[in-house]
Amino acid sequence: MSAELHHLCRLDELEEGTITGGRLPDGHRVAIYLIDGEVYVTDDRCSHGAASLTEEGIIDGCQVECSWHFGRFDIRSGAPTASPCTEAIRTYRVTVQDGAVHVVVSDALRIASASGPVDDS
Repeated sequence: MSAELHHLCRLDELEEGTITGGRLPDGHRVAIYLIDGEVYVTDDRCSHGAASLTEEGIIDGCQVECSWHFGRFDIRSGAPTASPCTEAIRTYRVTVQDGAVHVVVSDALRIASASGPVDDS
């Protein structure tokens, strides 16, 4: 599988401990995190209630909490870490080159299979 890099933002546009939104080439929304100097990217939608993690999420260490029902995910792996979330969210491999953040879109790391289509609107 070939690796297709997609530019998301500049590294200096990210703030430590905050969530920034981005979009993949097909318009799919992602959440971008800067945690302890490392950049992580996950799907933007909570797998439980479809809330936007960019708009509604709260970072606690390496976890993001969805404020709708207080479920949590590990930002590094996408794994659910607190109820009511039971399905992982997709994570993406990130590269930082020349101060720019890129995501590898051709090989998203699916931790768990999706239960159905996600509305990205």
